[in-house]
Amino acid sequence: MDTTPLRDAYRALLDAAATVADADGISPFPPAGEWNADQILAHVSIINAVTIAAAGTVSSGANTTYENRTALDTWTIERVITNAGGNAGLRNRIHAQGNVLCALGGQVLSEAELDAPVPTLLLSAGTVLVDQPVPLRDIITGLAEVELPGHARQLLALLPDDAVTAATT
Repeated sequence: MDTTPLRDAYRALLDAAATVADADGISPFPPAGEWNADQILAHVSIINAVTIAAAGTVSSGANTTYENRTALDTWTIERVITNAGGNAGLRNRIHAQGNVLCALGGQVLSEAELDAPVPTLLLSAGTVLVDQPVPLRDIITGLAEVELPGHARQLLALLPDDAVTAATT
C-alpha cells in the first residue's frame, strides 16, 4: 500500500497544528460547541491509537472491531491532553503515531491483512456515518483522505482569516 498520501496528510495536519500553536498574539477560540486545538489533536491521537490497535490485531491473525466513540468522549479527550503534556506533546505523539501507521500500512501488513474486513462503527455529531464491515485498507485510507485533512481545516478555522492567509503564503 502506498502510504505517501497518509504521510502527506499527517504533515499537513501537524503543519496546521503548529501554525495555530505559533499564532503570535492570537488566541484561537473555537465557535460554540466546537473543539479547541488541543481537543482536536487529542481526538486525532485517539483515532490513531484505535487504528494502530486494529492494524496490530489484524496482523496477529485475530479478529477486531473499529469504532470512534472513545475519540468523541470529552472526559477521554481531556485525559489524553493531560497525559500527553498538552499541545506540544500531542503533536509529538501524532507524529510518532503517523510513522507507525505508515510503517504498518506500507511495509508490515500483507495485502490480505489490508483487505481484512473490520466491523466498523463511525459516528459524527451523534449521527452514524458507518456501521458495517470495512477493509482495514479503507480505514487507513480514510485517515489520509477524510479524517486528517478535515481536522487540519478545523485547526486552521480557529484562526482569523488574515492569520490563515499569512500562514499559508
